[in-house]
Amino acid sequence: MIEQDSVARDLTARASLPHTFPQRRATRQAYGQTLVELVDEGLDVVAVDADLSCSTTTACLGKNYPERLFNVGVAEQNMIGVAAGLSLTGKIAFTGSFAVFASGRAYDQIRNTVCYSRLNVKIAPSHAGISVGADGGSHQMLEDIALMRVLPNMRVLVPADFISAQAAIRLAATSPGPFYVRLGRAPVATLYTNHKDFAPGHSRCLRAGTDISLIACGALVEQALTAAELLAQAGISAEVIDAFSLKPLDTEGILASARKTGRVLSCEEHSVIGGLGSALAELLAENPGIAPHGLKRVGVQDRFGTSGAIDELFSVFGLDAQSLYDVVVKWLR
Repeated sequence: MIEQDSVARDLTARASLPHTFPQRRATRQAYGQTLVELVDEGLDVVAVDADLSCSTTTACLGKNYPERLFNVGVAEQNMIGVAAGLSLTGKIAFTGSFAVFASGRAYDQIRNTVCYSRLNVKIAPSHAGISVGADGGSHQMLEDIALMRVLPNMRVLVPADFISAQAAIRLAATSPGPFYVRLGRAPVATLYTNHKDFAPGHSRCLRAGTDISLIACGALVEQALTAAELLAQAGISAEVIDAFSLKPLDTEGILASARKTGRVLSCEEHSVIGGLGSALAELLAENPGIAPHGLKRVGVQDRFGTSGAIDELFSVFGLDAQSLYDVVVKWLR
């Protein structure tokens, strides 16, 4: 049990932020580099880009293996079609663009050409979420997980750091069929030491706790870990789960954590509608009584993004560690 007075006391006297994490790299930086490594290892990987190869980092593949990078220009629907055709010749076809274009503009092609036929095409866009920053709401894709998660045959991976992004790209390359790998523009903390032991349908418990489960994905995993340290200073034991695989979801691991703590907070850089929070709500609704104190969802609250500095946007949208801390303390109070 959490003592009421200790929680109330911390609402007025906030804890200081904990230590900073080591080296920061954007998850998109893992993309082109890992594709080169896969080709070096003998995999028949190709990439199709829509005039954004420097931003998505597929230019790295083009520099090392120019015959394996196809730039179709500003034509995302054609990008998916070309990748589909290449997959039918036996290639492992990756596509790269910004998430708002790769999942939104090309949705019909992903649905009817790739997923319907279970083609070996991997959609791995960068610049997802509000951490696109100053590019603003038109480019801050907050609905892509919802779009991809609902598609039959599609698997959805949301890596939290450079290392897990490497793992996600490797998993997509070595597993037949469609994948969506959500990559980001902004540097994030390095949380893992190697890209082994990741798998579709698995999550990773990064911090054990007993009072609440913070289940996060992508850039919010770092924020959840920082919030957990703040909460520990307030006498609150928070478990932090990296929900690396949103589809398939680690139902066993998540239910075990929810059963232990009794309450779940989802944390995502995505709309609260249709993303991780929705997946957890569906899971807990089908398993009544597992989390008797319920589920709360932290994410973007049914609105578009806006232009700004990344740290400022995380604070304004309530996605930073201090905001997560405040939500938990208020809930437990």
